[in-house]
Amino acid sequence: MTTGAQTPSSPARPPRSKLRTFVPLGIAAWLVLEIWLLTVVAGASSGFVVFLLLVAGVVLGSVVIKAAGRRAFRSLQETVRQQQSGVLPGARPNSEGNGLMMLGGLLLIIPGLISDALGLLMLLPPVQKAVSRHAERTVERKLREAGPGTLGDAFRQARMHQPDGKVVQGEVIRDEPGDAPQDPRPPLTH
Repeated sequence: MTTGAQTPSSPARPPRSKLRTFVPLGIAAWLVLEIWLLTVVAGASSGFVVFLLLVAGVVLGSVVIKAAGRRAFRSLQETVRQQQSGVLPGARPNSEGNGLMMLGGLLLIIPGLISDALGLLMLLPPVQKAVSRHAERTVERKLREAGPGTLGDAFRQARMHQPDGKVVQGEVIRDEPGDAPQDPRPPLTH
């Protein structure tokens, strides 16, 4: 039955990004490779050796994450202590390594020999520096490429404009013709 009103046409579906296409395939391939490698190692030695390797990965990963968390917390405490005493906090020489150490620990905890090898690589300082530099360059490039009105533009503006800290409480009320009267609004409180 038609009413004479035009039916809204559905907007054209945007093309699927390559990332959404290949990430699930990559994860599936990685899982198959991990399982295959575990069966090869179990066939060459024994299932008990594979079990010990997996348990050792979980234990080592837990220790690494705990140590990186403690180091990050100590760094945070030192920065807060310096700010409270009025001294500008200096750059920490190994502060970027905490997150990468936690990533390495997480990779160690994930069952599998390939993830364990990647986790051990992430614990090496030269690898941490290379990954950190690559990530920093990638983020900077993405922020430069971002057009106006995007998240990158918001970050750029947040870095340029320092707010003065003043907050004005208020409420927007639109009186449009045809609106039904509403209950009175409660007063704003602090």
